[in-house]
Amino acid sequence: MDDADAVNELIVAADTAVQGWSDSTIADVREWWRRDWGEPDRRLVEGDGLAAYAEVFDHGELAELDGYVHPSSKGRGLGAWMIAAAEERARRRGKARIQAWCLAPDVDGRSLFELAGFLEARRFYRMLIELDQAPPEPDWPEGLQVETFRDEDARTFYDTLQDAFAEEWNFVPEPFERWLEFRLEAPDFDPTLWFLVRDGEEVAAVLRCDRRRFDAGWIGAIGVRKPWRKRGLGLALLLHGFGDFHRRGERKVALGVDAQNPTGATRLYERAGMHVAYEAIAFAKEIPTEVAP
Repeated sequence: MDDADAVNELIVAADTAVQGWSDSTIADVREWWRRDWGEPDRRLVEGDGLAAYAEVFDHGELAELDGYVHPSSKGRGLGAWMIAAAEERARRRGKARIQAWCLAPDVDGRSLFELAGFLEARRFYRMLIELDQAPPEPDWPEGLQVETFRDEDARTFYDTLQDAFAEEWNFVPEPFERWLEFRLEAPDFDPTLWFLVRDGEEVAAVLRCDRRRFDAGWIGAIGVRKPWRKRGLGLALLLHGFGDFHRRGERKVALGVDAQNPTGATRLYERAGMHVAYEAIAFAKEIPTEVAP
């Protein structure tokens, strides 16, 4: 955790060199490191200051690489070293596939991955809304009622999210106890920013927000169960979250979304007034199985 400040400065420098700005904060780095990623391998490369940072972690059957090279240290082979080291670690861990990311405008990053045999797999958006005025009041479907999270709702809340996201790309179920520890024991956990929508005794949908992530109020997850989709519930929950953030004085709200989300989430967020702040690309590569001579 003592390295979080330096790593965040590196991330901000790398992002800014590509797109002119960054939304990374020290708190975001620390929050990421709190997560149980299956014995992650994190490494720093120091030169004249911090030259590079790389992390390889397990994500279900995948290995994932998250890496940054300081703009002043580009052209020295650090990116290629990161990829080669990540592939080797993934191979040792028996992974059949490795995945990595770069910002969409990062031409050098794309070339590096493609030269290493990676192919584009998916695109993701960071979407944002500026709340210059109070958002519209949500229009709740008839018979549904929103309420604030209580500790006794934890299991139901978790089950609803697992159900709602089960068919999402790259979704990996998380054990309940691990989820409970990570979410409810977070230093900034605020249960008044978590909401459930009930239809009688059944929970139809949930909304999880964080006070501050990536330099904005953060919509962490909106989960609507299949029987209640196509009824305006997602939009109502989103506007409910916007309204709560606005009352707290937050003037920016953001979220991350799969650009090819099968439920049409990007269109929903655009209807709510959000726009794409930036785009990231996921690259993937199959790791060949070594055959003994």
